[in-house]
Amino acid sequence: MSKPKSSARGPSLPQQAIEAALADKTGNPLRRALWLDALDRQLRPHLPPSLAGHCRLANVKDEQLVFLVDSPVWHAKLRLAEQQLLVAARSVGLKVTRVTPKTTTTSLHSPMPKNPGQSKPVSAATHKGLREALASLQDIESSGASKTRR
Repeated sequence: MSKPKSSARGPSLPQQAIEAALADKTGNPLRRALWLDALDRQLRPHLPPSLAGHCRLANVKDEQLVFLVDSPVWHAKLRLAEQQLLVAARSVGLKVTRVTPKTTTTSLHSPMPKNPGQSKPVSAATHKGLREALASLQDIESSGASKTRR
């Protein structure tokens, strides 16, 4: 058997898939989504920390920044931070004149943890409940097995 070829051969398979997706006009929506995500990451640090976790840049349309917020309270707070956002957006080359907040009922951010290797500690009550549930399942399984032996 021969050794696998080195990385000098070219990009990895996932990279080839991304390049293929972005290769022609069909990649425009993906390119725009990536651009909006990068812009969101640039603008969000200019928001008050309490607000930053409750809003997300959704679009840049005409001369407006469209942000999604997760409740009417954050809608009002985003309005108060409008000038900060406009200054920050202009500093990266956007010609925007207003911020339009829109309230949504869906989650704005991925439910995945930021540090997947670090999970939250489980309480003693949760451990106890899991042990009891496992024990009851084992009891059901063992009683079912004894019935089939008869």
